[in-house]
Amino acid sequence: MLMKRTLLAAFTMATMAVNAQNLVEVTLKNGEVKTYQTSAIKDITFGKDNTFTITDDEGGTTLFEGNAQNIKFTKHHAIDGTSVHTIAHSIGLGWNLGNNLDAHNYGNASETAWGNPASTANTFIGVKNAGFSAVRIPITWLGHIGAAPDYKIEDSYMEYVAKVVGYARDAGLKVIINIHHDGANSQYWLNVLESSKNENKNTEVKNQLSAMWKQIATRFKREGDYLIFEGMNEIHDGGWGWGQNLTDGGAQYRVMNEWLQTFVDAVRSVGGENTYRYLGCPGYDTNVDHTINEIKVPNDVVDNRLLVAVHFYDPYTYTLNNEKTEWGHTGVNKENWGNEDNVTNIFSRLKTKFMDNNIPVYLGEFGNVHRSTDRAEAFRKYYLEYVCKAASDYDLPLFFWDNGGKGTGAEQSGLIDHGTGEYINNGKEIIDAMVDGFYNDDPNYTLQSVYDNAPQ
Repeated sequence: MLMKRTLLAAFTMATMAVNAQNLVEVTLKNGEVKTYQTSAIKDITFGKDNTFTITDDEGGTTLFEGNAQNIKFTKHHAIDGTSVHTIAHSIGLGWNLGNNLDAHNYGNASETAWGNPASTANTFIGVKNAGFSAVRIPITWLGHIGAAPDYKIEDSYMEYVAKVVGYARDAGLKVIINIHHDGANSQYWLNVLESSKNENKNTEVKNQLSAMWKQIATRFKREGDYLIFEGMNEIHDGGWGWGQNLTDGGAQYRVMNEWLQTFVDAVRSVGGENTYRYLGCPGYDTNVDHTINEIKVPNDVVDNRLLVAVHFYDPYTYTLNNEKTEWGHTGVNKENWGNEDNVTNIFSRLKTKFMDNNIPVYLGEFGNVHRSTDRAEAFRKYYLEYVCKAASDYDLPLFFWDNGGKGTGAEQSGLIDHGTGEYINNGKEIIDAMVDGFYNDDPNYTLQSVYDNAPQ
């Protein structure tokens, strides 16, 4: 027999929006609540004996038994896509789970290969409680990929990635996952140097890139837009942007742009939530200049769902290598470039090139290593607060590179223990400064006021 008129009315009211929903919540008269998640509902069929069936966009069906009291359709958007500004501030201030799932030895990726503990649910709870709103989980897939033409990713590895993503999701974080060190220095299969010289190699790489992203997209096709895919990471020929890319007539840049298009096409072809998922498109070496000058933002079947990704470590001799211990207009032991005006100039150039043309940009990595003196740490704190405040002003979400390092000096950038979620060293003080920089909306708190309060 047919359901009651009230139930039919509820479905009628929902019909206009039903294809945009991904969660159906059914409350039965006995009080039981049942949910069904799908990217699109194709059909709802009423049957006898108080049953009805929901058919999704791929022909899958779910049978609901029992007389429904109420049916609610909801769509949760983790990212507000109204404008570049709302996208940026929906993603917000993020944290990298660096040197974990991206770690690898002898061509085989393993989360603990570089000395960090395996991540846990507490890791991401700690990240969320510290004030971050998003996490980037770099993933190297080396050693877990089958042979051509399928390039099958090991089920166990895919499921482990999914488990870690689930930790971050359950903690309430937005998430970026990518293909990370598979392209490191053109040493592995994602080889831009060889691909720029050999079209057969380029075709082979594009086939593998497509096959892998289709598998990843299929595994996560029911996950909402809290999850962003980033096509690859810091692609270059071994010269970190100063190699043959400067003399090859643009060959590597053209290959990189082809790879970005391959990535977008592969993800979109899978359907489900991937139809509208936000996708991160890094420029060559994620270098700001190369990205501004050379990236061709891919064509897409949907509007306003592509983001450009760059990294920002200026000046790297200070932020990464610890060759200098101070920064900015009050610093003494500092570089002769890369001060406050460099930050605003670069962010302004990104805005003019991309954001003013309705293309969001995010800093997939930025950072500054831990120092051994209070004075050096004061400048570190100032640098990070200034960069975060400028990023907020220019609508740039950004992700601190935390590699778990607990010491001081070069490459020691840990803020949060990767296994427990607890603070490392003075991590709370540093994170609080970044959170203040990005999220403080007091009208008296400005980039100028941060500048005026630089260490003396």
